[in-house]
Amino acid sequence: MQAELISIGDELLIGQTINTNAAWLGMELSLMGISVSKSVTIQDDESAIKKAIDTAFSNSEIVIITGGLGPTKDDITKYVLCDYFQTELVINEEVLKRVEEFFTKRGRKMLDVNIQQAALPKTCEILDNLQGTASGMWFDYEGKVLISLPGVPYEMKGIMWQFGFDKIKNHFKVKSIYHQTILLQGIGESFLADRMKDWENSIRSSGLGLAYLPAVSILKLRITSRNGIKDKAKIDAYFKELKEELPQYCFGEEKETLSGVLGRILRDKKLTIGTVESCTGGALATSLVSISGASNYFLGSFLTYANDLKIKLVGVSPSVISSHGVVSKEVVEEMALLGAEKLGVDICLSTSGVAGPDGGTEEKPVGTVWVGMAIKGNVSSFKFQFGDNRQRNIELTVNSTLNLLRCKLLEISIEKK
Repeated sequence: MQAELISIGDELLIGQTINTNAAWLGMELSLMGISVSKSVTIQDDESAIKKAIDTAFSNSEIVIITGGLGPTKDDITKYVLCDYFQTELVINEEVLKRVEEFFTKRGRKMLDVNIQQAALPKTCEILDNLQGTASGMWFDYEGKVLISLPGVPYEMKGIMWQFGFDKIKNHFKVKSIYHQTILLQGIGESFLADRMKDWENSIRSSGLGLAYLPAVSILKLRITSRNGIKDKAKIDAYFKELKEELPQYCFGEEKETLSGVLGRILRDKKLTIGTVESCTGGALATSLVSISGASNYFLGSFLTYANDLKIKLVGVSPSVISSHGVVSKEVVEEMALLGAEKLGVDICLSTSGVAGPDGGTEEKPVGTVWVGMAIKGNVSSFKFQFGDNRQRNIELTVNSTLNLLRCKLLEISIEKK
């Protein structure tokens, strides 16, 4: 079964907005066993939309359109669809009530243009949008289906997760592909592929698919079965083998995060944590508090970007900074130990580095980062050498620090790191 994706929006064509919707839909549909044969991006123009629909229907059973469903005059998708499917717009009272509640909950006045969000093609099936005001639409057409969705990514994803994918499965009797994903931190895909080549060959020879999905310092491995959930035990066994071989890198599965995994460990062990940050600029604390319930273990942070604040707020010795430099083992260890004392926490994490792209020296080039870790009075430190991209260095520092602490608390050897 094939699908085609049509993304509508001038902002996509000129590069003002990155088209993440098509990538996400393509990935999710492929996991359902539906092949995306084409993805096109077109302008907000009636003739362009109709031509794209005609072409898509000639090649595929499913056509998914994103964009052009907003309340302003430049959003023309539903008007074009009315003309294409020879129907008319009518106010849907249930949708109107939902739109009214949307504005009431936010204490905002609903305008006439917002009321028109409830005007939808008479012959479509409505896919409720629980995150916004632009409803999704489902059209049956000569044995094929067209789905129209808002272009706002979280609204589009919400509609498809809550209604769209199940409706596609039921309508076309799609046999879903089963997959599981394991998450790793601190190892690159080429190193992993080389180290676990026999494991990988075994997976592929057993008829399963293996995909490497790298991101900044996080690597996802997805094993896929076209036989459905009956291969679950086989995939579980492969992941168990990987976790036993590389526990210092494997930290979670599916949509887990390092912050979430670490948060569970901290709660289970009844430990509190805080941070003293320099080069990460509060990103480490932000990651920790991104988890609901973080107040059970995260108590606070010192953001000491300037050397004077490291001295005044935390108590780092000026002589230590003078002797070793702020980016050093000695400084981050003092930051962590003194930070734990002042914050009154069991664990304190500290960071200091040259985030870049400027500021490096021959001795401490851009990307040099020291991380300190004080756990109930015992302090340790770790040095990293990252690249020259500032934002990436910050993200690498955060993820590497969180994973180091995970290993420490679970007594996992990190010598191989």
